[in-house]
Amino acid sequence: MTTIAASVEDRLRLAKDAAREIGLLDAAAKTALLTAIADGLEAATDDIVTANADDLERGRRDGIGDALLDRLRLDAERVASLASAVRAVAELPDPVGRVLDSRTLPNGLALQKVAVPFGVVGSIYEARPNVTVDIAALALRSGNAVVLRGGSAAQSSNAALVDVMRAALETRGVSPEAIQTVDDFGREGARALMNARGLVDVLVPRGSAGLIETVVTESTVPVIETGAGVVHIYLDATARDAWARDIVLNAKTQRPSVCNAVETVLVHRAAADRLVPELVAALSDAGVRVHGDETVAGFDARVIPATEDDWAAEYLSLDLAVRVVDDLDAALDHIRRYSTQHTESIITEDAASASRFLAEVDSAVVLVNASTRFTDGGEFGFGAEVGISTQKLHARGPMGLAELTSTKWLGRGDGQIRP
Repeated sequence: MTTIAASVEDRLRLAKDAAREIGLLDAAAKTALLTAIADGLEAATDDIVTANADDLERGRRDGIGDALLDRLRLDAERVASLASAVRAVAELPDPVGRVLDSRTLPNGLALQKVAVPFGVVGSIYEARPNVTVDIAALALRSGNAVVLRGGSAAQSSNAALVDVMRAALETRGVSPEAIQTVDDFGREGARALMNARGLVDVLVPRGSAGLIETVVTESTVPVIETGAGVVHIYLDATARDAWARDIVLNAKTQRPSVCNAVETVLVHRAAADRLVPELVAALSDAGVRVHGDETVAGFDARVIPATEDDWAAEYLSLDLAVRVVDDLDAALDHIRRYSTQHTESIITEDAASASRFLAEVDSAVVLVNASTRFTDGGEFGFGAEVGISTQKLHARGPMGLAELTSTKWLGRGDGQIRP
């Protein structure tokens, strides 16, 4: 396999050169490329899991916490899931070349607005080796090269994954330089990536609020901002008991270490006596530590008295804040104050309340009678995701192939000049 260039700048320039080649591949060639990557991941499962074990052991020694350890962990089943996600991306419609607008001017000049690759996509993320594969697959399918900075916690895992993917590119006669990593340069690599304007076209951070804030404030490369998930579920006065219990349990316990896990539950005061005791009992039985206001604490001695910090907490663990509010207006006020505009859900049988919630909650994803865990690129049918954007530019919510393309106008004339 091609030797990885010695300097950060050299790698970035190689990625930019390779982007031209990737951008010209047709849909069939990109499908074959991603299929080769999926096959390579499955074939290298033992090596990947062994490399991941090194990261897990180092993470335990460093005390990085259960949430990050869970995100970091790769076993045979998770590697198989990564390969499956790559195959799903391979079968998605090619986003490049889509005609987004067309018109013919009065003088006969025909114009088309078409989707084109960005060129080089960079990503900075933490302890998430699955992101290494997801972003690479989405970048390649959308005709882009990719430069990755996956953090020291997952360095061995990421190195193994990048090696497999670069080797797969070579087997298809495509430059492996289309996938680059700057992990071995540490923080210097991250700084170089953030300041690679002209070599990197867009940068996507994924990780803690601190990491995202650093990238947003320090980067000279355009950034698509992904956000922390202070996610809410509001149990309205008409919420079904079973729905309230099952949806909250799923949203908190199915995988608590991810950004779409619920962190705060708000309960309409008129339904508190009916819903809260059973909910707190079910959560506690599932190992969840409930941090509740005075009303919630009055129902169950296991409830931890909530502080102001709890309402703004992204726990990423088996902790949950629960608050009783007077009505829908109070719930909306709470969400406006504390939400990170990621995902919110209402459990209700009142159509008017559902409509108000959908209209007034200003988050990337707003749900009715469903778990917040559905805010996910795979669940939305994207195969995988680059991240979940909480900004309000061209990309918002789970980001798939379309969000990794830009546009250009094509004009076809027959001698027109402007008078």
